[in-house]
Amino acid sequence: MDLEVDRGELATMRQWDGPVVDLGAGDARVRIDAFGLSSNNISYAVFGDLLRYWEFFPGAPAEAGTEEQWGRIPVWGFGDVVESRSPAVAVGERLYGYFPMSTELVLTPGRSDDRGISDVAPHRAEMAGAYSRYVRCASDPRYRADREAHQMLLFPLFYTSFVVDDFFVDRHDIGAEQVVVSSASSKTAIGVAFQGHERGMRMVGLTSASNLDFVASLGVYDAVLTYDDVASLDVVPSVFADIAGNRDVRSAVHHRLDGVLAHSMTVGGTHWDHATSAEADAEALPNPTPEFFFAPTQIAKRTKEWGRAEVEARVGGAWDRYVTWVDSWVDFRRARGAAATSAVYRELLAGSPDPRVGHLCTLVENEATPS
Repeated sequence: MDLEVDRGELATMRQWDGPVVDLGAGDARVRIDAFGLSSNNISYAVFGDLLRYWEFFPGAPAEAGTEEQWGRIPVWGFGDVVESRSPAVAVGERLYGYFPMSTELVLTPGRSDDRGISDVAPHRAEMAGAYSRYVRCASDPRYRADREAHQMLLFPLFYTSFVVDDFFVDRHDIGAEQVVVSSASSKTAIGVAFQGHERGMRMVGLTSASNLDFVASLGVYDAVLTYDDVASLDVVPSVFADIAGNRDVRSAVHHRLDGVLAHSMTVGGTHWDHATSAEADAEALPNPTPEFFFAPTQIAKRTKEWGRAEVEARVGGAWDRYVTWVDSWVDFRRARGAAATSAVYRELLAGSPDPRVGHLCTLVENEATPS
């Protein structure tokens, strides 16, 4: 069973109960146990065409001629191999990686080693390798059974946060004295702030009035402003990590920091449905031109420079510190079944989630969700 989204109308979903796919030689069937669902997954849908997220897990056509209408939003989670015709993976192995919102996924394991396997299904051949890698939990030094919730929900976001911060570190912060982060209550933004704060960078969070107290309570932002108060930003050399994707906010930041904004990156689209004001449409955006941030590009750069083992060691060390701190404020909640998972998705799409809550979902209704 799959949960699919209308690519042209993101609030429209359907449950698709297609036939069970027979395994070909070299394939393996993974039962998807549970996955995290956050605003990050909304960004996958918003940028699905631009950044090709829809191509990882194509949806089934409703009828002839509608092959591109439906898509499966990628999620990060855990699954167990329940059938295998591949020598690279055995029945019973537990894997962590990139899955669709479904009850199962058929993989074609290619490159494999003690740590994991890579799916070489033809439709994923041109996609970033980081999204096709499945880690064997039994040999993953980062894996802890009591931290599956943290890993499936927070680790993908934190990895992005780590790479965003590393992008700035790699370029000596582009001469900036502060990092301005929109959607400051989102978990990706919190990870960016945690990393920057830890290394002594001045971090400024932009958030809604309703989340102001929560964001300030985290202690990783040196200043927290509401979106209506962007005019109070200190006019000093800055970089902007735009996780909200709110074009009015972006315009306000660029105008306020005109002449001192060194870099503007678009990381996400938590405010995906925000209608740009007429004023923002009419005005030219002051330099610099916003650039989409694609984490695999920076990961590939660091892997070439440092080697994979060093990248994993640095990320792992930062993750251990982060996840210990996160337990002081995060509230994990579980949704079971297609209806409950759809409700979580729509809450996130509406842009009204409680920032303290971390949603864990499963479409399998008759088994205990992993802790």
